[in-house]
Amino acid sequence: MDSIRLRTLPHFFLALFLTFASVGRASAQDVGSAPDVSKEGVVPGAAAQAAPAAAAGTTTGDAAAIAAGDALYKGNCAQCHAINEVVVGPALKDVHKRRPISWLIPWIKNSSKMVASGDEYSVKIFNQYQKQQMPSFALTDAEITSIVSYIAAESEKPSQVTAGGATAGNAGQVDGQEAAGAGAAGTGAGQYVDLLLIVLVVVLIVLVVTLVIIANIMGDVLKGRKDLDGRDVELLDQKFDFSKIYKSNLVRGLAVGLFVLVVLYESVQGVMAIGLDQGYQPTQPIAFSHKLHAGENQINCAYCHTSVYKSKSANIPSANICMNCHSQIKTESPEIKKIYRAIERKQPIQWVRVHNLPDLAYFNHSQHTQVGGIECQTCHGPIQNMEVVYQYSPLTMGWCINCHREQPLNTKGNGYYDNLVKLHDAANQGAAFTVSSNGGTECSKCHY
Repeated sequence: MDSIRLRTLPHFFLALFLTFASVGRASAQDVGSAPDVSKEGVVPGAAAQAAPAAAAGTTTGDAAAIAAGDALYKGNCAQCHAINEVVVGPALKDVHKRRPISWLIPWIKNSSKMVASGDEYSVKIFNQYQKQQMPSFALTDAEITSIVSYIAAESEKPSQVTAGGATAGNAGQVDGQEAAGAGAAGTGAGQYVDLLLIVLVVVLIVLVVTLVIIANIMGDVLKGRKDLDGRDVELLDQKFDFSKIYKSNLVRGLAVGLFVLVVLYESVQGVMAIGLDQGYQPTQPIAFSHKLHAGENQINCAYCHTSVYKSKSANIPSANICMNCHSQIKTESPEIKKIYRAIERKQPIQWVRVHNLPDLAYFNHSQHTQVGGIECQTCHGPIQNMEVVYQYSPLTMGWCINCHREQPLNTKGNGYYDNLVKLHDAANQGAAFTVSSNGGTECSKCHY
């Protein structure tokens, strides 16, 4: 018998390619089924979510007031204060017991005025924290009262939990550990799936190689037989001729047609992309990390972009906003020193604009964030995960119109929409009342 020869090697490679293609499709499906990007760390405006506050001047255990205070606290206070530990300013636990609400309200509204008036406790706090001036807040008495109610509720929570091992001060750390454990479990499950796929691929490869060897052995055995006629010998000796495939007119025609289609497609895509800046990621004059501030430290968007819930523009934060924290935090950082230099020279920081709509299009931030309740990530993507901000969405007219066609309007509790919704439901058999249903796709809405 002749030595074993793998004459069907092309068939082996074909089977191997199909095997890996199947595994690749399975992996792609796993990736495609991944959950949406987490939106933790960036909270919509407190005004859009907060329930009516408690009556001014009286702390309360009312759940609605505490919820309102929670949103206001995170949007205005959490950058400099914590309940159980000192951050930039003092810990706020039991502040309602240390000072009356009649003192807290004017202090939060304008601490500078109280220090200047010579109020003993105000001066003491001012000197104790290196004469760091607390910003003034344009909050109503009821809003401040709801914040104090929230602080009072948080202060009553036990600082030690023997079963869980968490304190009010390290709850975030424990939560982070639990989340890390859950993530590790998920990673472990993913590793087992990957290992199983690898084992299956190896088994398939072994099977293919085994079949090829058996086929060649059988071919050699058959060639050693003397009773084969000419046709049988011809079948055993036949080889697959690849040249017949790529030399055929059909294959050449398909290849040329495919090449022309690819060129046309890329040309059309290139023309359609003129003027689009999706993915634009300029280098900023100061290395500001949204991942650190909005993600890890969970600073509310509205703390820096102060007009995002009440104005057409979200505004670029001034250096003074940065100094609310960085007059005390990371003062020796080379990047923070750039802020100091800008203030000393009385020059604004030259931030590079990332998102820019053409002048012919009207867009109002407050209409979307405050009225519509649209989250920042809807248009800006996972901003809380970006070290350097880039343009996530295409911001094209078609992209905006599709959103208006799909985005339902929250009409509950607003009598303005009652008759419109009835007429819409009668004409559209219960279809969702979207922005488009309210005229959101009319040309004059954005172009006038």
